[in-house]
Amino acid sequence: MNFIVEALHNLRPGTKWSLDGDSYSGLDWLDETQSKPTKKQVETEVARLQTEYNQQEYQRLRAPEYPDLKELADALYWSSKGDNTKLDEYYAKCEAVKLKYPKDL
Repeated sequence: MNFIVEALHNLRPGTKWSLDGDSYSGLDWLDETQSKPTKKQVETEVARLQTEYNQQEYQRLRAPEYPDLKELADALYWSSKGDNTKLDEYYAKCEAVKLKYPKDL
């Protein structure tokens, strides 16, 4: 995944530029009010974004495997009536996903 576009938006919000390809060498700076970020600044921000993305992999893996929120709504309804069976099952399913994809992958 290439983060150069996001890095440019983070470093110089609202500026005008175009990018040919996916590297700094293809950056055509069109903005007259803000200076073009240096290659080093862009590389540093890209590295930060990549690290952040990598650290959130467990979230991306978990999301499609969590039980549907409709199950939670139903479980909460029955729990309010004194029956926690479905809520306990919902929590158990969530816990299984968390154990499958731990935060510290």
